Amino acid sequence: MDAGMNTSTHLKAQARCPLQEHFLPRKSSKENLDRFIPNRSAMDFDYAHYALTEGRNGKDQVAAAVSSPSREAYRKQLAETMNLNHTRILAFRNKPQAPVELLPTDHSASLHHQPKSVKARRYIPQTSERTLDAPDIVDDFYLNLLDWGSANVLAIALGHTVYLWDASSGSTSELVTIDEEKGPVTSINWAPDGRHVALGLNNSEVQLWDSGSNRQLRTLKGCHQSRVGSLAWNNHILTTGGMDGQIVNNDVRIRSHVVETYRGHTQEVCGLKWSGSGQQLASGGNDNVVHIWDRSAASSNSTTQYLHRLEEHTSAVKALAWCPFQANLLATGGGGGDRTIKFWNTHTGACLNSVDTGSQVCSLLWSKNERELLSSHGFTQNQLTLWKYPSMVKMAELTGHTSRVLYMAQSPDGCTVASAAGDETLRFWNVFGVPETAKKAAPKATHEPFSHVNRIR
Repeated sequence: MDAGMNTSTHLKAQARCPLQEHFLPRKSSKENLDRFIPNRSAMDFDYAHYALTEGRNGKDQVAAAVSSPSREAYRKQLAETMNLNHTRILAFRNKPQAPVELLPTDHSASLHHQPKSVKARRYIPQTSERTLDAPDIVDDFYLNLLDWGSANVLAIALGHTVYLWDASSGSTSELVTIDEEKGPVTSINWAPDGRHVALGLNNSEVQLWDSGSNRQLRTLKGCHQSRVGSLAWNNHILTTGGMDGQIVNNDVRIRSHVVETYRGHTQEVCGLKWSGSGQQLASGGNDNVVHIWDRSAASSNSTTQYLHRLEEHTSAVKALAWCPFQANLLATGGGGGDRTIKFWNTHTGACLNSVDTGSQVCSLLWSKNERELLSSHGFTQNQLTLWKYPSMVKMAELTGHTSRVLYMAQSPDGCTVASAAGDETLRFWNVFGVPETAKKAAPKATHEPFSHVNRIR
């Protein structure tokens, strides 16, 4: 039984409302072997004069002490002062300079005392800043039920209903509740404009909605034979992936919307991601395969052959993430039977690295500001792990979810990550830092933002 089942049952019983861081080189010992020449600049002439003229014998010193105790006291003090740290009259080389500390030993010193080249380590909060209830979220590894649009509105599908949460204001609303015979909602993805959103349904249909007016624009039919579990926008092209293994490019501007079909997967397509350039598409499936498709190779109304077929994973591949700072670098994550994150050169199809994470990889996100990668996981820790790229050293592990963290979405400024899990909670993490120009924080809310929303059946 999944780790989140008991928790899920308990939470439902509470009748919650849905949707919160020098040595000087030693001179060679072979230098000046023929003779020693005193170095005048390194000699203390005051001390040399004192050492040569002070030389009284013991009897003279005793007599002086008897005749003048104060003079003897003065002589001793003078001797201590002049003879401090001296052992010789002649000096043959300068003293080595004291080692220079490149970093202050006091780590609590303020940053402006540190060299400009030293970058302070970023603080990464270990707990979520906000937690929202997400009752009825479908606990299915192959679906994609969470997305954060460019207008700073987060969309989440809970069963048959899609809710919108405005991160700028903290306000929430219900977009739509799908009919029982069509639902539940199986995928969700914002268009680049942040206003229009696509919904994939269990009955193979895809709906397009205007979030501003809460109005359905059109329904795309005939793309698939069964549920649509993955969606990806590329300008006006909406790419859909279905349980039937097909991938379809839909031009939403025209009536006959199907413009290309990609065939290569033999089982459900559970991951779709377009590259930043919009020229390459990565797809992952329940057949353990990753395909790379080249948009330029596509021709109208034709079936397109994949550019690369990557078969190194040993379990379903849902987690896909294109690197924002290095073109043609793709990260992929395998399911429970694989547990690895792999990195690919999509020009050549070569696997650059493979890292065993120890648990099911459900989702991957690159930082937009640093060379870092965030992964979400299932059994046993149900954690989010922050990795430093390319060393893949763990920077942090974020825990709090009690069931597998199936879905992640990134805020438009790239700093905050939202995660949704089978434990029916939605958590927000400041894992990628705080934006330089932080906007006014949204009102804090815990387990109550959708209390005023009436579901439409």
